[in-house]
Amino acid sequence: MRGTATPERMITGSDDPKSLRDEVFSTVFDAHWAAIRHHIEGVVVDDGEVTQIVSEVFVTAWARLDPRKPMGRVWLLRAADRALRARSHGASTRSSTAAAVHEGIRGPRDEADATEQAAVLRALSVLPARERRIIVLTYWDGLSVGEIAELARISVARVRKTLLRAQEHVREALRSEGVIVDD
Repeated sequence: MRGTATPERMITGSDDPKSLRDEVFSTVFDAHWAAIRHHIEGVVVDDGEVTQIVSEVFVTAWARLDPRKPMGRVWLLRAADRALRARSHGASTRSSTAAAVHEGIRGPRDEADATEQAAVLRALSVLPARERRIIVLTYWDGLSVGEIAELARISVARVRKTLLRAQEHVREALRSEGVIVDD
């Protein structure tokens, strides 16, 4: 993987606008491809469809690329979310996403069994959409509160408050199913 070059350094590195554009895009792609793919894998089960959506995101990024101001992970995640909404897969959740949320809420331990994963999926399904999205962005995508605030275009304080409320709702649901005995 290439180092992340600043736009200023890249601009001085080449006089050819096409090669500069190629270099900037390669840097953006190398830096963010895995995170975007991981984000989409949290929603879409079919590997071929995941690849297709990731490709769409980066084709859009290429079309809109300004070499002086390359897009970052948040911009690419928004593009991925738009592509996912366009495909109407927004409601599905993979079991690996449930496992990531379970580990984040309960703490690291051995593999969660299918019953526990099903309980996490049920707990996620009853959350309001905003709480569910913030939980998934936190535990599945590994975004910070600040990144989530930027992505969702809401304040950091609101993200923190929503995340705490969502975590408590998930914990309560898991306690009621006997998955979490104590904190």
